[in-house]
Amino acid sequence: PKFKLTLRWQTIVQMLQAPIEGYEDAIVVPPINANNFELKLTLINLVQSNQFTGRQDPHNHLRFFNKVTSTFRHLEVPNTIVKLLLFPFSLEGEARIWIDKEPPRSILTWEDLVSKFINQFFPPSKTTYLRNDITNFLQKSNETLTMLGSILRTYFISVLITDSQSYISWKLSITHSILMIWTHLIQQFNEAWERFKDLLCQCP
Repeated sequence: PKFKLTLRWQTIVQMLQAPIEGYEDAIVVPPINANNFELKLTLINLVQSNQFTGRQDPHNHLRFFNKVTSTFRHLEVPNTIVKLLLFPFSLEGEARIWIDKEPPRSILTWEDLVSKFINQFFPPSKTTYLRNDITNFLQKSNETLTMLGSILRTYFISVLITDSQSYISWKLSITHSILMIWTHLIQQFNEAWERFKDLLCQCP
């Protein structure tokens, strides 16, 4: 009957008219009022060459991403906008699922994005675990000073970037000589690390 056919057609039309609400991206990119602005395919490919799946170090990923995006400069477009545009291209797997499931229009700035990204893939619980490792750190009987130095360096990289409380806790428990090296490490990591290795070589 014509009446049933009309109802069926109306149902099909309603199904095809997907609602706009809930389909917006989580990342809000500010309007770009610039002439001749274009993200080159080569830049997108470079970002995608080192995609984050959710299982790597998120800090290393951010460092790589910042280095890549810093190569793109436009006088009328802030670099943070470029980062907001490109960051989804740097994710895949679990990480891509995470960003797709974030609430629509919930990330307004690059700082927001970094904060949520780190909290998701380097949560406070992991930071607390590493901080406790540092605070309660003891040299094992079978560990040489060189091995000890490598372990310390790993802790420095893993924790100090995001958790200043680790620095405070450790500062109360280490010797004065190591504290001097630690202070230099905060100021200039590479230089301090070379000096630390030299000190280890001089120890019996």
